[in-house]
Amino acid sequence: MTTAANVGASANPANQPGWKQEWFGNIRADILAGIVVALALIPEAIGFSIIAGVDPSVGLYASVAIALVISFTGGRPGMISAATAAVAVVVIPLVKDHGVDYLFAATILMGIIQGIAALLRLDLLMQFVSRSVITGFVNALAILIFMAQIPQLTNVGWETYALVAGGLAIIYLFPRLNKTLPSPLVAILILSAITIGFGIDVNTVGEMGKLPDGLPGFALPDVPLTWETLRIILPYSLTMAAVGLLESLLTAQIVDDLTHTESDKRRESAGQGTANIVAAFFGGMGGCAMIGQSVINVASGGRGRLSSFTAGAFLLFLLVMLGEWVGRIPMPALVAVMIMVSIATFSWNSIPNLRRHPAPSSAVMLATVAVVVFTHDLAIGVLVGVLLSGIFFANKVRGMFEVERTRRPHSAVYKVTGQIFFASVDRFVQALGPESAYEDASTHVVVDVSGAHFWDISAIGALDKVVDRMRRNGRHVRVVGLNTASADLFDKFALEDRMGLELGLAPH
Repeated sequence: MTTAANVGASANPANQPGWKQEWFGNIRADILAGIVVALALIPEAIGFSIIAGVDPSVGLYASVAIALVISFTGGRPGMISAATAAVAVVVIPLVKDHGVDYLFAATILMGIIQGIAALLRLDLLMQFVSRSVITGFVNALAILIFMAQIPQLTNVGWETYALVAGGLAIIYLFPRLNKTLPSPLVAILILSAITIGFGIDVNTVGEMGKLPDGLPGFALPDVPLTWETLRIILPYSLTMAAVGLLESLLTAQIVDDLTHTESDKRRESAGQGTANIVAAFFGGMGGCAMIGQSVINVASGGRGRLSSFTAGAFLLFLLVMLGEWVGRIPMPALVAVMIMVSIATFSWNSIPNLRRHPAPSSAVMLATVAVVVFTHDLAIGVLVGVLLSGIFFANKVRGMFEVERTRRPHSAVYKVTGQIFFASVDRFVQALGPESAYEDASTHVVVDVSGAHFWDISAIGALDKVVDRMRRNGRHVRVVGLNTASADLFDKFALEDRMGLELGLAPH
């Protein structure tokens, strides 16, 4: 999966299609893809509600509201947002200890925090997420999606396995006959007709939880407006906002790659906040972008905002008008769709790339996968991946300097080239050690740093330490060639009582 160079940066509006193209440039495919997504959202939303410890209607209404609102406010057309497990697992203690109304209040505050994050351009932090981390994130999510289907494949009869196999066959073979209709939708319809028509006893959507049979109503959370309430919900809201934005921006980047288009990450951040606020006012939990459903949408031909809107609107139609029939949809049909999603999501070329790519990059990818799969927490996995990427990068850059010592009568010149920062200061101090300790060391020392750059106060401190050590051993020290940026740091942070040095041009 190819990653755009400018990960996380807002796209240039001039390069984006107009609103008419975003909404009506792909009408038929967007509507059909949205229908497929709506059907796939039902068991997911119910499952996430169960995880959070709330009624299934909370997850289903959230999915309706978020999908509808984000179709207008989001910055990534064709991406699906709804209630998610990433947010559901965060709120388990809140719901258990304080009740569902505190969940709604926390979701509203979550949306406000995401709006503030958009104003502060925190989406630009995605530029520090490397391609290896994104690949690990994608692979881990593919594994989690597949693992989530295992409960539906254990302790069941042969009919379930036959239906899943049949569903996969339809999904992969039907496009050879007809590419107009999305094959996942065809698989769901055919398998539903078979199980209902022949009375085959398999798990159904209705067995996962009671489906709501009416429209959601607008209501304010029944919580006291006090500082104590804020103290309770703020930690959860901050975590929900961070996890939601992280998963949404990573998914947006993946959809960018799948569709070869750009998106406005800042607008997506603000849009996610707005969608979560609206969802909470209509009895829904928090949510974010969903990579599985987004892949379903793209694979089914969905590209525009109409696909997300259709997913939310059709889901609401199903719940209100066809709840009884929706409850009879066989789970094997949806399991087949989600297995297809896991296969399509996994970056298969990352396996041979383990040998071709540099070892640190492969290590970052594997660590991200392992942590996400082990903890089931995407945020922790990505954080570990980013930290490892930073450590490997710093370790690589720390060796990108050298010191050449030249002896002259009664003097010595140290020619320093490369990058001096916190990770390389120890080697820098050691490399400039001889004039401090050798008995035959030169009396006059020139430290030529015209080919070096000092990045931080650790680097300036190291230079300060070296010069002080030389002067205490009776050497006359002259530092030359500081570039403008390094000199500014030197002026601000060097110790004046030690750095009373002659600064000049580099010697010829």
